[in-house]
Amino acid sequence: MNHMDKTMKFDVKADDVETSPKEVILTVYDALQEKGYNPINQIVGYLLSGDPAFIPRHNIARSLIRKRERDELIEELVRSYLQHHK
Repeated sequence: MNHMDKTMKFDVKADDVETSPKEVILTVYDALQEKGYNPINQIVGYLLSGDPAFIPRHNIARSLIRKRERDELIEELVRSYLQHHK
C-alpha cells in the first residue's frame, strides 16, 4: 500500500468568500506601509492607471486588489469619506 492509497486531507482557502472593497483597501494599505511605500500615493496610482505594479505582492495585496473592479474601490472610498465628513 503506497501513500496514494490512503485518505488524505486537503484544505483549500475558500475563494468563494468575497473580500469586501473596504477590507481590500485596508489590507493593501497595511501591506504598502509594511513595505515602506506611501500607501496613499500607491493606491491612487493604481486606481488611476490600473497598473498592478503600484501594489506589492506582499501579503497577497496585489492579488486581492485585482479581484475587485477599480470603480468598486473608488465607490467605497467616496462612500467612506462622505460618511465621515457629513
